[in-house]
Amino acid sequence: MSNIPVTVSIPFESLAQSISSLDLREKIQIAHLLEEQIAQAEESLYASDPAIQNEIREARIAYQAGDVVSIDDYIKKIK
Repeated sequence: MSNIPVTVSIPFESLAQSISSLDLREKIQIAHLLEEQIAQAEESLYASDPAIQNEIREARIAYQAGDVVSIDDYIKKIK
């Protein structure tokens, strides 16, 4: 038997009501699933956003040049 993807359109309010009727364990499972999917979407966004790519490049250059301060050193300086 082949796996054929199916797209279902559920109004957001119906989805929210369905989620609210779940028990805690099921809600936690949904929360973990959403966290994973959000992280993947953010990674894709970061990978395709020129401004973010530029910030990453600048940070790498600063790191390679030694123009960075570790969090431990920063905390020592402000105390």
